[in-house]
Amino acid sequence: MYKINDRNDMINIDKKLVLVDCDGVLVDWLYTFNNWMKEHGYYPIAGVNEYDLGVVYGLSKADMKKHIKVFNESAAICCIPPLRDAVKYVRKMHEELGCVFHCITSLSLNQYSGVLRNQNIESLFGKTAFEKVVCLDTGADKDEALMPYLDSGCLWVEDKPENAELGIKMGLTSILMEHSFTEDYEHADIIKVKSWKEIYEMML
Repeated sequence: MYKINDRNDMINIDKKLVLVDCDGVLVDWLYTFNNWMKEHGYYPIAGVNEYDLGVVYGLSKADMKKHIKVFNESAAICCIPPLRDAVKYVRKMHEELGCVFHCITSLSLNQYSGVLRNQNIESLFGKTAFEKVVCLDTGADKDEALMPYLDSGCLWVEDKPENAELGIKMGLTSILMEHSFTEDYEHADIIKVKSWKEIYEMML
């Protein structure tokens, strides 16, 4: 049992299970993707700051989805760097507080991509922190994948506001990892953080 922030909300679960997205939460996918796009002759539009990368690059949604899918099924997925302080505090949550993690990522259904994602997570966070990594199709909704955790109150760490809001509807405790494109986003039931240190300290 542990307390979240100053709300006195209590989560009652047998073990400290934390649900997480991967890209933009555990790893800095956008940094690696932007470098990959540059290598292929694409550059973001100056001054555009949106979650929708089609807007950022001036491409249609269909074209951008193709680029993302090709990238997500490339060898680059094996070695995406961690996001901010994720390694330090995910490891501390696991080793000091006994937390275990389930990752739900809309990466790809490609088996090779799934293997590389698991390798990347294991190399950063160790072999025991993540009990499960669920790879959905590129850009897929997460409703079905979250159903086993319905009304559990588990922490659900996302960087996409729509997915954080989905967590609230499904009885989870949603935390939004803030990026420049969500600086102005506010939701009464969603906790915004800029670092994993903040999440770690919530659980002390």
